[in-house]
Amino acid sequence: MKIFAVGMNYLQHTEELDGKAYKPEKPVIFTKADSALLKDHKPFFIPDWSSQVDYETELVVRICRLGKSIPERFAHRYYDAVTVGIDFTARDLQREAREKGLPWELCKGFDGSAVIGDWVDVEKFRDIQALHFHLDINGKTVQEGCSSDMLYRVDELIAYISQYFTLKTGDLLYTGTPVGVGPVHIDDHLEGWIEERKVLEFNCK
Repeated sequence: MKIFAVGMNYLQHTEELDGKAYKPEKPVIFTKADSALLKDHKPFFIPDWSSQVDYETELVVRICRLGKSIPERFAHRYYDAVTVGIDFTARDLQREAREKGLPWELCKGFDGSAVIGDWVDVEKFRDIQALHFHLDINGKTVQEGCSSDMLYRVDELIAYISQYFTLKTGDLLYTGTPVGVGPVHIDDHLEGWIEERKVLEFNCK
């Protein structure tokens, strides 16, 4: 199983990161180790080697068939379910990596950094590019977005990534986070929603 993730895929989040809003020339793709996956509502243990771990709430799609160099017009055939996930980011390490032009694996791919919710069949929704989602922490909404605001749409991302990687059944695609990222703390209770469905719930320890 491979975990793909997209950086800077919402305009307001690029401004949040860099102080200016822009669309990257190409999708910004990175991967996470398989040990990053955290599922079944298990707790997230905040690592002691980072001074700031931020939540990044994202829609995640599940790849359902083998594919390579997939044309965009056929990309919708290659995923069958969607959920909310958290791309946890060690922000202090990421700042250092970006300043020095270093890879992102340590700040993005560490154990437990890819939280995944319960899957919902894509056929339950009219349009995967019109999904509202949000994250609540301790009962308060802290981040919300809509997939219609993605700079690169799901089908575009699948076509792009499959030029470089063979997609396999069970691979995951984290599609990017909207504006509103922030830090988590010990004893925080996180809940993620797609439309009116709660699909994600876990604690930080």
